[in-house]
Amino acid sequence: MIEALQLDFMRNALAAGILVSIVCGVIGTLVVVNRIVFLAGGIAHAAYGGIGLAVFMGWPFLAGTAGFSLLAAGIMAAVTLRAKHRADAMVGVIWAVGMATGVILLDLTPGYHVDLMSYLFGSILAVPAEDLWQMAAMGSAVIWVVFWYYHDFLAMSYDDEFARLRNVPVTFLYCLLLGMIALAVVMIMRVVGLILVIALLTIPPFIAEKFSRSLCTMMVISAFLSCIFSVAGLWLSYWLNLTSGATIIMVAAAGFFAVVLWERFRTMIAAAPPPLP
Repeated sequence: MIEALQLDFMRNALAAGILVSIVCGVIGTLVVVNRIVFLAGGIAHAAYGGIGLAVFMGWPFLAGTAGFSLLAAGIMAAVTLRAKHRADAMVGVIWAVGMATGVILLDLTPGYHVDLMSYLFGSILAVPAEDLWQMAAMGSAVIWVVFWYYHDFLAMSYDDEFARLRNVPVTFLYCLLLGMIALAVVMIMRVVGLILVIALLTIPPFIAEKFSRSLCTMMVISAFLSCIFSVAGLWLSYWLNLTSGATIIMVAAAGFFAVVLWERFRTMIAAAPPPLP
């Protein structure tokens, strides 16, 4: 891996993986504790429309995709707040319309033959240096917002009714959270692709939750685990000549199943009868 870091694209890939991992740890924790994984998945897949729009209009990838994702997140926030009993159906519609819009716009782009695999499964090895600065700016903004509203997010995440009684702006925070998820999705997309975004957003927080007693600790552990999974997956993909995004997710999945098996084993040991005297 040391020799690989002599290559510019590998250094960019490692930096992108670490940046994304930190954001995943913070935003993924809020996604898991607020139980909005389905909404995050809807935003992730609707973001494909932003890819098509950016390519069709000739806009920068991150700017075009971020704008479209924020629009999709705003619509989903309005729908889920006003019609919760129909939220799942509406999210599914927005999900499908976003992806269909992206495909059609890419088809209409003159002389452009899109590599669907790079968007669906990530292209971390192709992240340019200028995108790293944009990702760093987006990540810093997301982390600063979470830090600023940490106690309000904490109250909303564990008891939104109590938070409303304490005059916490739950509706505003909910919309803000979906907006940050949209920005996080745009960042993660470059690393693992649209299809695998949810895995990187949810697996590290799920593991971290089992070893945490506070929301802040869960975020820190989740970010640390995400970094480990990203670096290990990137190294394995280089060594075995595999797709980087998929390899990162497989490493995370291996960690997930290892924790699940360890919990089962520990439960069996605790439930076992004591030895006879």
